[in-house]
Parts: sequence; structure tokens; C-alpha cells
Amino acid sequence: MHICVLGQGYVGLPLAVRAAEAGHAVTGYEPDRARCEALAAGSSYVEDIGDDRLQAVLDSDAYYATSDPQDLKGFDIAVITVPTPLTDRAPDLSCVRDAGRVLAEWIEPGATVVLESTTHPGTTRDVLVPLLEEGSGLVAGRDFHVGFSPERIDPGNPDWRLENTPKIVAGLTEGCLERVKGFYDTVTEVTVPASGLEEAELAKVFENTYRHVNIALVNELSRMAHTLGVDVWHTLELAATKPFGFTKFLPGPGVGGHCLPIDPVYLSHHVKARHGQTFRLIELAQDINESQPDYVVRRLQDALSRRFRRSVHGARILALGAAYKPGTSDARQSPAVEVTDRLRQMGADVTVVDPYLAVTDGGCREIPLGATAAGVTVGDYDAVVLLTPHGEFDLDRIAAEASYVLDTRGVMTAASHIERL
Repeated sequence: MHICVLGQGYVGLPLAVRAAEAGHAVTGYEPDRARCEALAAGSSYVEDIGDDRLQAVLDSDAYYATSDPQDLKGFDIAVITVPTPLTDRAPDLSCVRDAGRVLAEWIEPGATVVLESTTHPGTTRDVLVPLLEEGSGLVAGRDFHVGFSPERIDPGNPDWRLENTPKIVAGLTEGCLERVKGFYDTVTEVTVPASGLEEAELAKVFENTYRHVNIALVNELSRMAHTLGVDVWHTLELAATKPFGFTKFLPGPGVGGHCLPIDPVYLSHHVKARHGQTFRLIELAQDINESQPDYVVRRLQDALSRRFRRSVHGARILALGAAYKPGTSDARQSPAVEVTDRLRQMGADVTVVDPYLAVTDGGCREIPLGATAAGVTVGDYDAVVLLTPHGEFDLDRIAAEASYVLDTRGVMTAASHIERL
């Protein structure tokens, strides 16, 4: 089939490459021309897709990247994988609307459009379908098919990938569901049919709300445990020995990425805007997790004052990691960036080290801190704060050379000069 994937980011590119590997003719639509040029040259900017996999589908002519909407003509399946960010703390569906308008012109009878972008229940039916019908002059469910299949991409996860992660599929009608499921059966090992569009949309935002709330719970637990002088990390290890009724979550500097800080807000905002009801647990979890970077800064400030009788202002601090999770360059909504920004605002001299990120306006320096720790002398810094535990970091060497370490991820062995959050 001719497959068009709109958006070639962390979600769209893996889907496009996998579909090409499955034997489809794939058009990757990406409005960013610089990205298109990189993809055409076989250079992937998504860690989950290596240059070799990208080059292979390019060489086989199964994949083509373009920023020209006319290349969408004649598609059998079009999948929308565009961002759904927050603007002024409110859901922003502008990219979904733009994609719908672009696609509508090229819809032919029998074609299928699938939304993968995370959003609140009702978006596919109430927002996307009217745009597709208006622009095409056709009727959804009768002349063409519409579906929703929430993305479950976990950047940097080597175990759970697109092809082996169960894929929820939903359709506007039974016929739509059959077409959507038929496509995803060719690229994933397991498809899970949903009874309706809204149930599939709600399932996605609830998955991340579940994580968001439980992370907030352990973040607040870690603060309480610190006040009480109790080792929260050992406490969680003990609790995790229970073989039923408990799932282990860990504290950290906050939540980041394209899902956790955003998806629960979509659900909460939608419920309040539509029905005037407050999803109190989501809002409380949001408050806790959003305040976690400030808590990290306070802990570091207290340590500098207590140990060295000095303030954050003028202190030399080495921040390890800027991405929101290890093994990826994704710094969207990263709490690590918030921590370093706050430290700089307080007058600290901060050096940020992340092997996955190049030089940015935010001051991130690409210095892989591995066995040689090129360009960095750990002992020159007043404090080290570990924010993202990339595998490239030599934690034993850091522990041996640092004057003080605040480990926000609990991956280093506690010592007299090493505190875990």
C-alpha cells in the first residue's frame, strides 16, 4: 500500500521506517525542509532509528521524505503523528488541524486516515473528521475510513519497540476499524481493537496519567522521608518485594518528554472545559511534579551551605544530563533543563554535560563523560548534580573525584559525600 506518515519525529519516523520494512511504499511528510534533507541523505535524528536502517529503506526505494503536500496524492493509509503540545497551559491541536487540512485535499474514496497524536477524548470525531469531510467533499465512514491508534513510543527503550508493543486500534465504524487493524497488523505483532474512538483516546491519556500520579506520589514521599531522616530508596526496594498489589515507581527531578507533563493536562483541561468538573488528582500531581526541580535546587543549596558554608551564587556546579531520560537526546519539557536554568538564575556557574546533546543556546556542551571524561575535571567543581543517568557517565570515577554529589536518580551508592534525593 501507499502509506503516508505526517510528521517525521520520535513517533512518525519509526512508524514510517517500519512500514517500509514491511513492504509498503512510504512517504514521510515533514514540513521542516532541513529535516527532510537530513533524512534524504540517510542521516537520522531519532535515536531509535539508526542511519543503517534509514539508508536501507532509502536504497530499496520503499521510503521517501518530502515537504511537498502533492506527494501525498494517491495514499491508501495516512497516519498523523504530529505534536500536540501545551500553549499557555492549554491543549494546542493546531498541528492536528493543519495536518487534517493538508490531507483532506488528497483523500480519495476508500482511503484511510489514522490519528496517532495523543489528545483528549473526542478529538478524532469532533475535530479531525469535520476537517477531512469539509476539505474532501466526502463522508467519513461511508466514502473513506477514519481511525485512532495511540502511539506508545518510548524513546531509547531497547526492549519495547514499535513492532512488539501491543497497538490499540479504533475506528469510526466497524469497517474503519477493520481497515485500521489490517494496516497495523502488517507492522506490529499485536493489535488490540477498541470498542470506540473515545475509549482508545482515553486509554492513552490514562496510561500516562497513571504514571504521572504515581511519580508524584513517590516524589512527595521522598521529600517526607528526607525530612524524617529515612532512606526512601531502601523503603521502595522493601515495598517492591510484595508480589501483588504494588508497582515500583522512583523519585526524580521531575517529569519530562512529550507525554507525562502534557497528556494528563489534556484530560484535566477537557473535563473542566466541557463539563466544569475538576480532575483533582491530576492537578495535585501536576503541582507536585512541576515543583520538583525547585526542590532539587533547594536540596543542592542546603548541601552547599551545610557542607562548605557557601551559597549557590558563584558556586561551580557540574550538571550531568540535560535530556529528560537516559539514552536519548530528547530534552522536551526536561526537568534537568529547569534545574540548570534555576541554578544559573541564582548566580551559579553551571557546566552541563550530555553526550546526546550538541551545543545549544541553553549552554549544553557536548562532552561525553565516559572513561576519559574529556574536557571535564570533576574535582574542579564545588558540586555535581546527576540529573539524567546516561550510560556513558562513569559514575565510579565521579564518585571518586567529586567533592559532593546530589544524585537525583538514586543510581549511585550513598556515601558521606554522595546524597540521593
